[in-house]
Amino acid sequence: MKIFTDNAGRSWTVEVNVSAIKRARTLAGVDLLEGLDGSFIERFSRDPVLLVDALYTVCKPQADERSVTDEEFGRAMAGDAIDHATQALLEELVSFSPSPRDRRALGQVLATTRRVMEKARDLIDARLESGAIEEAADRALAQAAAELEGIPGGPIGSSGSAPESSASIPATSPCGSSS
Repeated sequence: MKIFTDNAGRSWTVEVNVSAIKRARTLAGVDLLEGLDGSFIERFSRDPVLLVDALYTVCKPQADERSVTDEEFGRAMAGDAIDHATQALLEELVSFSPSPRDRRALGQVLATTRRVMEKARDLIDARLESGAIEEAADRALAQAAAELEGIPGGPIGSSGSAPESSASIPATSPCGSSS
């Protein structure tokens, strides 16, 4: 069993067992076993609301004892609390696997995923600190502005001419010929 603390200071014990998996399927529509191939981590990192819903179903017996609603649980989940709760849930899912071989493989998937995510964060941090991302954004904006300069009435600093008055546009007949 793993423990995390929410932003309201409450400690929650994450225990993945058959009952918790059934609750997650029924109450949150999430199959916690489905993601043991690594897709779980990606899916929940993109959808923290779904993650917190799944966590709530796993912790629901404790929440019921404490009279904590899913809304209250969700309000206390942000930032580090979500990160710690995610780690607890993933580690419990690895421990739940009935096969020692699968546990070992899943543990390796989890460890590898964490290392890759950490490297990605380091890369983003390095690029932010170097100014490379800001420079790329400035270049893209300058290119967009240059392209808009050639469009009459373009929104960025265009000095394009106003549309011609109707007096200077040749009239056409309904058949499409000039009059």
